[in-house]
Amino acid sequence: MQGEFPKTYDPKGIEERLSEAWEKEGLFTPPRGDRAENYVIVIPPPNVTGKLTLGHVLDNELQDILVRFHSLQGKNALWVPGMDHAGIATQVVVEKKLAREGKKKEELGRDGFIEEVWRWAREHRAIIRRQHERLGFAADWSRERFTLDEGLVRAVRTVFKHLYDKGLIYRGLRIVNWCPRCHTAISNEETEYETEQGYLWYIKYPLEDGSGFITVATTRPETMLGDTAVAVHPEDEKYKALIGKYLTLPLMNRRIPVIADEVVEKDFGTGAVKVTPYHDASDFEIGERHKLAKIRVISDKGVMTEAAGAYSGKDRYAARKAIVADLESQGLLEKTEPYRLSAAKCSRCHTVIEPLLSEQWFAKMKTLAEPAIKAVRDGTIGFYPERWRNLYYHWMENIQDWCISRQLWWGHRIPVYTCKSCGKVFASIDEPMMCPGCSGKALEQDPDVLDTWFSSWLWPFSVMGWPEETDDFKRFYPTSTLVSGWDIIYLWVARMIMAGFEFTGQAPFNQVFFHVMIRDEKGRKMSKSLGNSPDPFDLIERYGADALRFGLLLITPKEQDVLYSEERIKVGRNFANKLWNSARLLDSLRDGDKAAIPDDPTPMEFWMLARLARTARDARELIEAHDLYSAAKMIYTFFWHEFCDWGLEFTKIAKKDARPISAALYVLKASLAMIHPYMPFITEELWERFGFGSSRLYKDSWPQLEDKYSAGDARVDALVEMVTAVRTMRAELGIAPDAKISVSINVGDDLYRFLQEHMKYLELAKIEKLERTKAKPHPSSGAVLPWGEIYLPLSELVSAGKLNLQAERTRLSKELEKLASEIESIKRKFENEEFLSNAPDEIVSRERERQDSYTKKAARLSELLEGLK
Repeated sequence: MQGEFPKTYDPKGIEERLSEAWEKEGLFTPPRGDRAENYVIVIPPPNVTGKLTLGHVLDNELQDILVRFHSLQGKNALWVPGMDHAGIATQVVVEKKLAREGKKKEELGRDGFIEEVWRWAREHRAIIRRQHERLGFAADWSRERFTLDEGLVRAVRTVFKHLYDKGLIYRGLRIVNWCPRCHTAISNEETEYETEQGYLWYIKYPLEDGSGFITVATTRPETMLGDTAVAVHPEDEKYKALIGKYLTLPLMNRRIPVIADEVVEKDFGTGAVKVTPYHDASDFEIGERHKLAKIRVISDKGVMTEAAGAYSGKDRYAARKAIVADLESQGLLEKTEPYRLSAAKCSRCHTVIEPLLSEQWFAKMKTLAEPAIKAVRDGTIGFYPERWRNLYYHWMENIQDWCISRQLWWGHRIPVYTCKSCGKVFASIDEPMMCPGCSGKALEQDPDVLDTWFSSWLWPFSVMGWPEETDDFKRFYPTSTLVSGWDIIYLWVARMIMAGFEFTGQAPFNQVFFHVMIRDEKGRKMSKSLGNSPDPFDLIERYGADALRFGLLLITPKEQDVLYSEERIKVGRNFANKLWNSARLLDSLRDGDKAAIPDDPTPMEFWMLARLARTARDARELIEAHDLYSAAKMIYTFFWHEFCDWGLEFTKIAKKDARPISAALYVLKASLAMIHPYMPFITEELWERFGFGSSRLYKDSWPQLEDKYSAGDARVDALVEMVTAVRTMRAELGIAPDAKISVSINVGDDLYRFLQEHMKYLELAKIEKLERTKAKPHPSSGAVLPWGEIYLPLSELVSAGKLNLQAERTRLSKELEKLASEIESIKRKFENEEFLSNAPDEIVSRERERQDSYTKKAARLSELLEGLK
């Protein structure tokens, strides 16, 4: 690329231009017929409920890093993008949109509402695609998929019929998590728990014969209206004599028995529990064992039913208030205690869940789980980090049947049909024209839709065209890596593994990379429904996409969730500026020089190339081990603190003697390749500007140098350490930055000769004279390094007026006194038992770090003062 090199980096125009160019060129579409090894990722499809959050940006960035890295390894890298229809989540947001317009979905009817949701989905699919492109993600948009695409609909119906015909899908009456707001069942995994302040109400249940009462405690008194028994443990001496007797249900005057069941914990609470089979999963099981009646007192909408008697028609919480008041007025409320409870809520609308007995469709999962457990246990599928295997095993080994039906309109309609003529119920892949039993044409399809995850669990192979044997399926399945947050290990990851083995006979991917979660200041996961994520595109406008990508990665180490900090995004921006400015400097020096490793590298060039070789090797190994954070830190440290701080300085000095800068240009070229997966835009722009390759950087290669560069050059290491130490001593003594100085050293012959021959590089510490000494000059400041000793003689500095010895003694003494006071203050804190008992761990840890830092600094100041005597 020709033209003037702009003084400052302006990301917006560059990022938009390159994004359009990559898409136009089809850069991320693997060429057909290529025999190179494949590397394939399918995107965890974002929901079409709104814009991307920072959590999505991180998740997708990690995939992009891996795809670009493997492309640089010479592989056919494919990243298949797509989006999820997100049944309940999307239906909720569209219902809210309609409500703002004064409309209800019932007014539109099922077909009209579905068309309204399709409009929303199309609009937000386009928005999300633009967001992905703006972030520079290397996805092949020619392969974009949506979970309601025609091909994916066929995959879902094929799988449903397969399981239905095997007897693994059935319809049953079970207690489910019911959302009164969304009017649908939801799974345990879609239920969130929040700790809230509630109450335990202790209610007296009178014995029918008037001889006394049994007290039970409940957090949900409104459900007592549906009680059909009180259960006690058969060995509980308190109640043994009452088993088989009858109680009068308070407020309802219904006769209910006292039953014995071993599930009751006799030492918990009063030792007696109310049994409401219609409104509690455990009570349902008790009811089945004892053949108890099931009475529904709360409706689908969270309103009390006719069976609730006088409380019929009341909202469940209004009924609770009235019931408690009536119990108290009748002397049947023994006491009320505050109680911290874990409230189950719908993850989409945050309404408190109501356990209800409901007829739903279920999938039997135990049979499907067995090969999926084995695949992780034997290493067929690797988990990174490995600690997530234990959570996976726990869930899979205790897996329950999956409630797959939802009482929604948006989603995959359940492909089950009932013949109105003969009553036959059957599943069909295609829309049936007649009943397979009696050939009747009056067929009725089940009104429910499938759980969103029923299409998502097929994602790795359905996006490749399965159940057809397409070219993509044969070429790119199984995939290579799945990138996912650990929070959906049950909802998605485990189910995909089960589906892969059941429907394709293979693991759907070779490895799973679980990343940490970015949380808000309250520790909550960033999500669209909470609206607690900064808008990524506001951040892009301010800092650029590369800065956002790199900054986000720097706050996400491998093992722990983190709180978001915009300061790290600024670090990403600063790194982009550093990269731009260093490249601009080399551009001003190159005079036609080309990037190449010299045949006869100078020691400084060899050192620079050796540092590059080590970084390229170690960063590659870290990325292959899925430690993208540590690899980024390593590349960042190399480029900023080794190449820019030293390599460029060496290059500028050598250039004064007309030395070509080929080695520095080679290091820049290699650095761009290593940084490219993290910051694709600026690296591509500089790649073009320097003409480093005939193809896009994405298609080039990861740097790999000859083995001879693995050792480095210890003499240059010593020179760097010496310059650093002298700079530190100058700063400690307040010597003016431009003042020339003399330095005495106690080193071996070879190193002394090397330093003398390369005096021009010691100018970096303003050293104009270098002498050998065996004894420490007096007065002086010094440093002991692994290869020798360095002294800064002070007499000539004093006589030349470059150092005021007495003023420096006074300044250091005052600083030492201040440090001593700080150390004493911290010491008193640690002698205070109240501080150690009450202070948060992070405060105590921070104080210990301060104490250690101040103690080391005080020791160094004491050394300096001693040298000034």
